[in-house]
Amino acid sequence: MWQNKLKEIISIIENSKINEIEVTFWGRKYRVVKNSNITSSINSENTTADSPNHNQDAIENQNIQEVNNQIEMLSPMPGVFYRSSSPEADVFVKKGEKVKKGQILCIIEAMKIMNEIESDYDGVISDIMVEDAKGIEFNQPLFLITKD
Repeated sequence: MWQNKLKEIISIIENSKINEIEVTFWGRKYRVVKNSNITSSINSENTTADSPNHNQDAIENQNIQEVNNQIEMLSPMPGVFYRSSSPEADVFVKKGEKVKKGQILCIIEAMKIMNEIESDYDGVISDIMVEDAKGIEFNQPLFLITKD
């Protein structure tokens, strides 16, 4: 059954603008990258991947653009943007609020999976560039953070 889902994901990525996707099925993590010769499989107990660490660093750095001490946090995936964990809960961050590295900024729902998006820097939220519960695209600006 999971093999059919994996084939479906590969078909989706081939026919879209998405360049990369990572999913977990029954304790195994699969990462599919378009236009690359590297596809890695990571066991949930094993944290080492088949690809070198510098490739992962390059992927993570694509989600940030810095101009004049302000960082534009970009969406690492397409999905639905949520400012809080539930409709009744307080938002994770507000405009003008200080944030710490590792603090949760939002949730992106992709393929029924809730992905917590964390800050990579200490700073102040200068702008929230997406409305709550709206669809977003890969690399769409989410937050503007002024670095400390």
